[in-house]
Amino acid sequence: MSQSSDNVREHIDGNRGPWLDELFEFLRIPSVSTDRERADRVREAADWLAGKLGDAGCAEVEVWETEGHPVVYGAWRGATDAPTVLVYGHYDVQPEDPVELWRTAPFEPEVRDGRLFARGAADDKGQLYIHVKALESWLQATGTCPANVVFLIEGEEEVGSPNVEAVVREHLEQLRCDAVMVSDTAMFGPDMPTLCNGLRGLAYLQIDVEGPKGDLHSGVYGGTVVNPAETLAKMLATCRNADGRVAIPGFYDKVQTVDDDERAAWADLPFDEEAYREDLDVDALLSVEGFSVLEARSMRPTFEVNGLLSGWTGEGSKTVLPATAMAKVSMRLVADQDPDEIADAFTAHIHSVTPPGVRVKISRMHGGKPWSAPRDHPVLQAASRALHRAFDAETVFIREGGSIPLVGTLQGLFGVPTVLMGFGLPGDNLHAPNESFVLENFYTGVLSAAYFLEELAGSSD
Repeated sequence: MSQSSDNVREHIDGNRGPWLDELFEFLRIPSVSTDRERADRVREAADWLAGKLGDAGCAEVEVWETEGHPVVYGAWRGATDAPTVLVYGHYDVQPEDPVELWRTAPFEPEVRDGRLFARGAADDKGQLYIHVKALESWLQATGTCPANVVFLIEGEEEVGSPNVEAVVREHLEQLRCDAVMVSDTAMFGPDMPTLCNGLRGLAYLQIDVEGPKGDLHSGVYGGTVVNPAETLAKMLATCRNADGRVAIPGFYDKVQTVDDDERAAWADLPFDEEAYREDLDVDALLSVEGFSVLEARSMRPTFEVNGLLSGWTGEGSKTVLPATAMAKVSMRLVADQDPDEIADAFTAHIHSVTPPGVRVKISRMHGGKPWSAPRDHPVLQAASRALHRAFDAETVFIREGGSIPLVGTLQGLFGVPTVLMGFGLPGDNLHAPNESFVLENFYTGVLSAAYFLEELAGSSD
């Protein structure tokens, strides 16, 4: 360990209080990107963050306008002949509903039992701010930084990132980098520093089934008219076999095989399937032959029905034959599945099982490509060493079941490796009431991010 990194560590240890105050400020801003009435608060969060990037030492700070919420850009480029890291994150947050289930107000941060509770604490304000403080720590403790750092922080991740790709393409030269860093994932467990080397992609669609011109009396018309609700249920049931496999023709054609070494490493992780089942309060788990629950939830593709709507759903009874039925479905994808091809396959399959008597409309909502990286890539190994130094524990590699669509986009545009180095925990309640972030993981995360800049610069010598 160098004297410079010793100074950085001392700086981090000495600034815990002021940084917590800043996090409180950030978390008090209700930057809910889905709420049009709070668009001004989303803008407030962007401006606040831009100011903090300047305070941290970024010589370039800009707020880029989009058709939706703005993107915040910052850069420090004072390291000659050193690699450049692009830090991607988001400052927008999920809605706080249902508010009545929060123990404390969602936008009034509170620390309890070592956890910081607030909407956005872990997703993604707390994790994003780790990297702002890592750069600041190098510059204030040593006057320089081992690597150049560029920030790309959007305000629409929670609504599918509809505008950020266009902004990236417009500013390619300003954003050009040697590696991408994202902290929007979780550790496998407490005191287990974790790198994610795979994300599932997404194809999200809506199915609308139309039958008669209006709702009908089920006694008068039942048995003579094709029921859209029943038809939709039958069509959805054809999308999965009894063995748990997705039954859409061509669905698995391009699925990338995970090597035996990675599967063996996963098998060694401390995962208790029975405890997982009990925690979910279900009698049984979906089983897919040949794959463990841990593999099925992260490295295998899936088909899920996300919502259903049809007929009378109010209190009491109303005997109608519904005129319409609607479902929202998502398919989580793995490398090398293409979301457009999978959407095409799903559409073709649904049309093939649509009976006479109803009309079907399929709308594509949004999607994203899956992403994976080899665990032995030098940049991922630099991140592994940084985590080991900060946590004094061996780094584990996992794949995440969720999606971050921009990760694949950035890799395609810049052709550089991406590091997913998250510091959340499975119990952080992302997207749910009482979201929280372990404070010690925030501070150790800053140290990890600072060490990564040093390790990356050293590995490129």
